[in-house]
Amino acid sequence: MTEHRRNAAVKGSFYPSSCSKLKIYFQKFSDRLSPQAKADAAFSVKPRAIIVPHAGYVFSGFTANMAYRALANSHPKRAIVIGPSHHYYFEGISGAYYETFETPCGDIRIDTDYLVKLAKQFDIGFEAQAHKEEHSTEVQMPFIHHYLPNAEVIELVYGKVSADRLAKLIGYLLDDRENVVVISSDLSHFYSKAEAKTLDTHCLKAIAKLDVSELDKGCEACGLIGIRAILIAAKKSALRSRLMDYRTSADYSGDSSRVVGYTSAIFYR
Repeated sequence: MTEHRRNAAVKGSFYPSSCSKLKIYFQKFSDRLSPQAKADAAFSVKPRAIIVPHAGYVFSGFTANMAYRALANSHPKRAIVIGPSHHYYFEGISGAYYETFETPCGDIRIDTDYLVKLAKQFDIGFEAQAHKEEHSTEVQMPFIHHYLPNAEVIELVYGKVSADRLAKLIGYLLDDRENVVVISSDLSHFYSKAEAKTLDTHCLKAIAKLDVSELDKGCEACGLIGIRAILIAAKKSALRSRLMDYRTSADYSGDSSRVVGYTSAIFYR
């Protein structure tokens, strides 16, 4: 590997390519919150992990922002971002062994030393193609740069892997108070709004109750393995969960015939 930077692949499409325009998005997300919502107790806790969506900011940015607004309280040394591979099939977990991660407002340092340590213990390989165009993890980085300006990051993309294996890694990460974990997942895809809400309700109940069995009743999240893994790990780590937001793409597109579901949640002690 000769590249030193994990280049942004979806800037200008999923989120603005300029820092000034990106900051306008974050301001608008905040402005949309009512005074009552801003006073919500959930924004005063210190999450150890969050679940966030990964669509374009126009569609899912507000939902993701709800969780990141709370995560800002945690002041971690590093944020480990875990998302599914959308463009490249492989088995296992791949880490981005670069020095920095590009964002419109500046590069974020990657904690490569810590990644190497994880790799030895949890068999994390390197599949360059898994990172080259992956948006599920990339769209989280501008949020991290904005809300956790002093944190370093690690990008982990998973292919075919068991939830139990991923849960063991997440459990290890949660044992270190200097870490926060970001699980990236959208919910159901391309059902009618009514059908999506029926399916997504199983995802939401599972997250709210830390009940993995509820996922098997109809949750069709694209990052289902990651959600399952964080629920297993959170329960073992005695974390509580709190749903922060849920909506579908219809809230922005106006098209209720084929929607994508989005949620965000926090996990805290």
